[in-house]
Formats: sequence, structure tokens, C-alpha cells
Amino acid sequence: MRGGLLRQMLGCHMANKSVQRPTKVALAQTASEQRDMLIKEIVAKERADTDAKTARLKALRLARDAEVAAQPKPEPKRKR
Repeated sequence: MRGGLLRQMLGCHMANKSVQRPTKVALAQTASEQRDMLIKEIVAKERADTDAKTARLKALRLARDAEVAAQPKPEPKRKR
């Protein structure tokens, strides 16, 4: 009991109920949530990059097709 009496004299309490340290589970969940958010950001960036690349390639393909369609087609040679 000497330790308890000493703490009372010094004004220290065994545990401060107003300040709670996060538990290991809470820390793990927080770390997991941070990793999830990071992964989601990476996936969103990759998806945006892929969409931009797809749009660029589609525009190039349409331009090429329009150019080919604008050229006159040669008449096939007649067989004798």
C-alpha cells in the first residue's frame, strides 16, 4: 500500500481515464485503413492514366480511319 499512499501524496492517479491510449487493435485498424486509402488512390490514378491512354489511342485510330476513308479506292483490275 506504500505505493498507493505515495501516489496519493504526489497527486498521481493510477490511470487517467480521460486520456486513453489506442489499443493494438485500434492501431492495426488505423494502419489498415491508411493502407486501404493509399491503395485506392493508387488504383484511381492508374485507372485515370489508363482512361487517358485509351482516349488518346481512340482519337488516333479514328483519325487514321478517317484518313483511309478519304483516300480514293483504286479500281480492281479486270481479269481477261
